[in-house]
This record gives sequence, C-alpha cells and structure tokens, in this order.
Amino acid sequence: MEKVICVYSSSSNIIDDVYFKAAEELGREIARRKDVFLFGGGLTGLMGRAAKAVHASGGKVIGVIPKALNVKGIVYEYCDELVVTEGMRERKAVMDSRSDAFIALPGGFGTLEEIFEIITLKQLRYHDKPIVILNVNGFYDKLLEQFELIIEERFAKAECRNLYFITSSVTEALKYIDEYRPYVFRDKWLTDV
Repeated sequence: MEKVICVYSSSSNIIDDVYFKAAEELGREIARRKDVFLFGGGLTGLMGRAAKAVHASGGKVIGVIPKALNVKGIVYEYCDELVVTEGMRERKAVMDSRSDAFIALPGGFGTLEEIFEIITLKQLRYHDKPIVILNVNGFYDKLLEQFELIIEERFAKAECRNLYFITSSVTEALKYIDEYRPYVFRDKWLTDV
C-alpha cells in the first residue's frame, strides 16, 4: 500500500553536493517503491532536487506551500498536486495530517523547526507516525549530541529516544518506515521527568 512520505529539507542551492546526491537517492527510492513524496513545494535546494528525482523516476509529488512563497522561481510548478495555504502554520498542519511518515534531510532553521515540532507532537500523542532523521555526512551529529544532553539532564525521558530513528542510509530509513511498529510508552505523557 502506498505511503505518503513527508520530506523536510533545505532550500539552499549552495551546499555540498553530497547532500544533493542523498536527496536524489531518496526521491528515486520513494518513487521506485510507489510511495508519494510530500514536501514544502520549493523549487530550489534539496527540496527541488528530491522532487525532480521523484518525477524522473515516475513518482508522484505533492507540494504544500504558503501563498507568499507561491511565486515563479520559488515554487516547484510541476507538482502533481499543489496545496497553497494561508501561511506557514497551515502549511505544516496540512503536511502533518496528509503524511504517513516523516523524513528529515539536512536543512536550515526551517527544517530544524519542522523536525522539533513533529517530534514534539509525537511526544504529546498527537500522532504515532514514524520519524526518521537522515544524518547525511554526519550533518545532525551535534544536534543528536544535544538530544542526548537533554535526556541526560532530565529535560526529557530516556524513552524519548524512541520517538525518532536515526540513520545515514536512505535504504535503512525507508526500511524503518516499512517495518514501523509504534513503540508503547510506559507513561501516558513523556513530559514529566
């Protein structure tokens, strides 16, 4: 059964080619599996490169973009479906509700904000969908160290490590999504440490 996989990623065009290669591989693999690629609707950076790779491999692309960014040269105009929202908050809500799984490629502040929000929503039981942090080229190493510090200093429970999966491999990321079984947390909430 096809899954809608939401991919968070960078819109920068001036990053190392290793990240573009990972985005292309992810796009190709999502298409090959007959899953649907859902993303922020951008033409540039890893966003656009992954979307183009999905299309080049015969896959389906859904873009979700706020109206302020729905501008030629910014929006990926070849989406099979383009959802235009009023603003960023509505954009994320559509992405969250329409997706079966989430993968974070490397990115900037916007990507980090999306990762934090989708993990927090899972922590608070608003969803129980798989979340993958695709740690290409060690990009997220320092952030993951911070996650460990958060747990060590008891700002979050150790069980919170089960909210997300970390890998540097596109194959492992998609395998995790395929085999995902929600973790049963001992406590109703993961916020009271």
